[in-house]
Amino acid sequence: MTTNIISRPIPQTNRQTLLVCFMAALAGLLFGLDMGVIAGALPFLAQEFGLSSHQQEMVVSVMMLGAALGALCSGPLCTRIGRKKTLLIGAALFVAGSIGCAFAPDLQILIVSRFLLGAAVGVASFVAPLYLSEIAPEHIRGSMISLYQLMITIGILAAFLSDTAFSQSGNWRWMLGIITFPALVLFGGVLTLPESPRWLMMKNKSELAEKVLLLLRSTKADAHIELEAIRQSVQMKQRGWQLFRANSNFRRSTCLGVLLQFMQQFTGMTVIMYYAPKIFAIAGFASTQQQMWGTVIAGLTNVLATFIAIGLVDRWGRKPILKLGFSVMAICMTLMGWMFFTGISSLTQQYVAVTLLLIFIVGFAMSAGPLIWVLCSEIQPLAGRDFGVTCSTMANWIANMIIGATFLTLIDTIGSAGTFWLYAALNVVCIVLTLIFVPETKNISLENIEKNLMAGLPLRSIGNPR
Repeated sequence: MTTNIISRPIPQTNRQTLLVCFMAALAGLLFGLDMGVIAGALPFLAQEFGLSSHQQEMVVSVMMLGAALGALCSGPLCTRIGRKKTLLIGAALFVAGSIGCAFAPDLQILIVSRFLLGAAVGVASFVAPLYLSEIAPEHIRGSMISLYQLMITIGILAAFLSDTAFSQSGNWRWMLGIITFPALVLFGGVLTLPESPRWLMMKNKSELAEKVLLLLRSTKADAHIELEAIRQSVQMKQRGWQLFRANSNFRRSTCLGVLLQFMQQFTGMTVIMYYAPKIFAIAGFASTQQQMWGTVIAGLTNVLATFIAIGLVDRWGRKPILKLGFSVMAICMTLMGWMFFTGISSLTQQYVAVTLLLIFIVGFAMSAGPLIWVLCSEIQPLAGRDFGVTCSTMANWIANMIIGATFLTLIDTIGSAGTFWLYAALNVVCIVLTLIFVPETKNISLENIEKNLMAGLPLRSIGNPR
């Protein structure tokens, strides 16, 4: 059976599908902008408002609290009003939050506005991968969901470039407010998107679902085959909480989704994105301009390395790339910790530390960054998909909040070396968990994965062909 799957000719991809996926992935651009912009703005915010380390952590982490609540609300919204309208709400929150940050007169208003941005990010991080998994055909599903992660990295890089440009004047309001413009573009773009055919079938709108599939698939035959597969799978209605309570197999997939998101966040990549200038300062780069340009280089590396995932995820598969990425990150964190422990005094040592940091970013961007989102959107059965993805996305932001709210405290408590060694150990744990629990889902339909899960196969085997 495996030989047949490998030798099967790859179907052509409809250009309209690629366009729709690109527009949906724009949500990732806003996600990345909001993640990256705070890195450059934080030193100026701390100076203007006189923020302590704890207050700086609060400004960073309150966005994750909003994101967790946004993700929690997205599941019921997606089920009730659809993927498109929920994404539209997220775009509106992006606009409101970015305007609020730009005009914040004090710390309290800034925190409220960051919370709104977090809610927008939570909605986007839930809906966009889910929508992409339901719109994209299976032979490019991994690449299209990875495109979402690519847009996140581009957003982070754009934020770093913007921060660097405005850092000369110290104008943090423009740093935070410039996000308003792409947020408006996203809002207009979402208006042009079709609704998910799976959601339409769940709402007994089969004619509309057929029209969407005819628009997005290369042939009528492909559209009708997929429509029939969806018709069979949607016979089981969305009943996430009830299914979670009653079905141990669904509990397994939900817990796996939560575990995957914690694995992604505890690699240590989040702290590099949020506190990049601080890390470059620890490495011995004293001036603000050196720190900001170092941050830009880190963001560019993140973007370029994501193309590795897009090119390989549907060729090599999810699991081999994850194992490679976690291994690279563990090695880099270990060596960086050692350098901080022994001391960084010469220019050569500074550049070695930066090189290790960039290799770490490559390891993340080619593996855990995009592939965790791919897997979390693939492993949940249709009847509980909204609930399962809600839980995993909320877990991402809870873990994100923990990381963002503790990094400076860890540095102050156990030192730079101890902090990086801690993350090295966590990456080793991620390798073990990948070997034990993570399935390979390359070239396997969502319906096939669901059948394996509900048949009680071990989690690492639910991606096996039937």
